[in-house]
Amino acid sequence: MKQEVEIEFKNLLTEEEFHTLTSHFSLGEDDFMTQENHYFDTTDFQLKTHGSALRIRKKGDTYVLTLKQPHENGLLESHQPLSFQEADYLINGKGTVAGDIAELIKRLGVDVTKLFYFGTLTTKRAQLFYKDGLLVLDHSFYLNRDDYELEFEAKNFQLGQQQFKELLQQFHIPIRQTDNKIRRFYQLKYSQISEE
Repeated sequence: MKQEVEIEFKNLLTEEEFHTLTSHFSLGEDDFMTQENHYFDTTDFQLKTHGSALRIRKKGDTYVLTLKQPHENGLLESHQPLSFQEADYLINGKGTVAGDIAELIKRLGVDVTKLFYFGTLTTKRAQLFYKDGLLVLDHSFYLNRDDYELEFEAKNFQLGQQQFKELLQQFHIPIRQTDNKIRRFYQLKYSQISEE
C-alpha cells in the first residue's frame, strides 16, 4: 500500500473559462486522457461522515483502490492496486474490500461488507507542470451532468495557495467554493435519491 499527503487547490470553471485555459496552455484533444472513478460508501454514508471517500480509479488498463481521509495539510491518500477481476467484483457487488485499505476502513468503525458501488464519474484530464506544482484541467461527466474544474497540486501549502490565486486572478476567474469530485457526485446522487 502506498500513502501520500495531497496538497491541492480546486476551482470550478465555466465552460468558457475551461476553453480559455486550454487554449492559453496549448492543450488539444490528444493532451486529455480519460479516467473512470467508481465510488463506494455505505447506504447511510458512513465514510462520508468520517470525511473519507473510497474509489476505484481506472486509468488505461490499471485499477487502483484509493481511500481518502482528512489530514492537517490536505488529504491522506492510501492506494492499493487491484486486478481487473478484483475491481470488477467490487463494482458488481460480488466481493468486498480487502487488504490494507480494508483495515484502515475498519479502524474508522465502518463495516467493509456494507460498502457498495454508488456510480461512476468519468473525467477527461490534462495535466502539465506549472510553477512549483502540477496544473490539472478536468472535464467530468456524472449523473447526467458535466462540470469543468481547475486543480493545482503543490508541495507547499502557502506557496501553492498563492500561486493558484495568482493564476485565477490572471484569467479573471472568481474563486468558487469547490468540493472535491466525490462530494459533488454524492451531493447530486443524494438529491436525486431524495427526489424519488
